[in-house]
Amino acid sequence: MTRRAPDSPSVPDAPRAISFGEAFRFWLQLGFISFGGPAGQIAIMHRELVERRRWVSEKRFLHALNFCMVLPGPEAQQLATYLGWLMHRTRGGVVAGALFVLPSLVLLIALSWIYMAFGQQPLVAGIFYGIKPAVAAIVLHALHRIASKSLGNPLLAPVPWVIAAMSFVAIWALKLPFPLVVLSAMLVGVVLARLAPGALAGGGGHATAVKSARETALIDDDTPTPAHALFSRSRLLKVLAVGAALWLLPMAALLASYGWNGTLTQIGWFFTKAAMLTFGGAYAVLPYVTQAAVEHYQWLSTAQMMDGLALGETTPGPLIMVVAFVGFVGGWAKQVLGPDALFLGAALAACVATWFTFLPSFIFILAGGPWVESTRGNLKLTAPLAAVTAAVVGVIANLALFFIAVVAWPAGGKGLFDAQPDWIALALVLAAALALWRLKWGVIPVIAASAGIGLSLRLLGLA
Repeated sequence: MTRRAPDSPSVPDAPRAISFGEAFRFWLQLGFISFGGPAGQIAIMHRELVERRRWVSEKRFLHALNFCMVLPGPEAQQLATYLGWLMHRTRGGVVAGALFVLPSLVLLIALSWIYMAFGQQPLVAGIFYGIKPAVAAIVLHALHRIASKSLGNPLLAPVPWVIAAMSFVAIWALKLPFPLVVLSAMLVGVVLARLAPGALAGGGGHATAVKSARETALIDDDTPTPAHALFSRSRLLKVLAVGAALWLLPMAALLASYGWNGTLTQIGWFFTKAAMLTFGGAYAVLPYVTQAAVEHYQWLSTAQMMDGLALGETTPGPLIMVVAFVGFVGGWAKQVLGPDALFLGAALAACVATWFTFLPSFIFILAGGPWVESTRGNLKLTAPLAAVTAAVVGVIANLALFFIAVVAWPAGGKGLFDAQPDWIALALVLAAALALWRLKWGVIPVIAASAGIGLSLRLLGLA
């Protein structure tokens, strides 16, 4: 007879391996619910992958996020690509990154067509009126969650909080460019790694001294780096060669078909350059895109650019997807496939803008991921990245303040007190925040409810 083992505390099993099909379904779902800009999108991934599904640990998640923060390009999309690659090799990264963008591209092409063909729609305006406050609340919620996780206890580790506060002041009051803030934070991290090695080691993820089995993740803090994620010079050269081919072949086809001065060729070339300047997300590069697209290329007007930004803010996917709107309107205005194919030409231009904007992000992640995995635990390298994460918390705080101001004063006065705020919109921000914090609603129910309320208010003439 088998002897029964003595009773012991119940220990939950470790998370099971995740199939590629299950991951595919998650990334597809994420592509449709990734509202709220980079802060909201990162918060969704953190809640789903770290807290709920336990596919990746807190420290591994933040380590990947630190890397994505210092790259040009949309950090949330790059983070999805990185985590997909870490779990399921190159195909996992490509699928995760592509599905993060494709739903937004399809939706923006459809909305851009409505915008160009039929003008402003009252029903759509009402839905957007309700969604904007929900987006502001999502960013606030993300700010709280990311700050509490990545900065840690301010009494035990004040330095990350100081860096975050200085970053906020630099962006909000001094109007310094985001790349300068990032580089300054990295420099601070390098100095602190030498002079005070523990100053940035007490941030998020270290609040508890003992980690219970319930918190064990599939890719945990001490899980060895998968074989496919180990650095290999031959693999690096292969990724770079494939990436170069994926840029050269479409560009050569555009050049042969339309010439260097063709609208589609210029869209591909311009957004390749823009992709290299998007440090810190869309808001860092939007002035550059606006100036070039409106003044130099004359693909669209300033008013159309502002409308495109509103669409980008209230649709899933990274905010830099506004490039699809710019490409669509430019392709429509320039009639790239002739006057009888306005939609097809505009849709093609939107796809060209999206391809050349996001291709570098995939190359950065797939080429640099193995190096990042090799830096885990190396304080000389992780301290600067931790300093960048702290600085980004300050930037997110500035973004939250900006969104609330846009919601409260949609006319955009010179100062915050030039006119009476929209109290109904502010009430919607508060209601959405309470739903997220107190009622623990998910992002999609909050956005859906807010959209319904906004539409009802607009139909009743109350907003």
